[in-house]
Amino acid sequence: MKTFTLISSALCAAFVLTACEKPTVVNVPTPVAVPGPAGAQGPAGSTGEPGKPGSATTVIVTPPASAASN
Repeated sequence: MKTFTLISSALCAAFVLTACEKPTVVNVPTPVAVPGPAGAQGPAGSTGEPGKPGSATTVIVTPPASAASN
């Protein structure tokens, strides 16, 4: 009878300890990006003369996309 009491006590202890264990869930809020203050404006670019490329400038002209034929 002593072994029955010991086994039943061990099972009850295991059940009680397992039932009390609760998982801890921590919800972390999603950080929100907030824009900072605007910086100083950069220097104005050189516009040059219309229709003439600048010095040492390579102009790449891509052909227009051809129409898709179905």
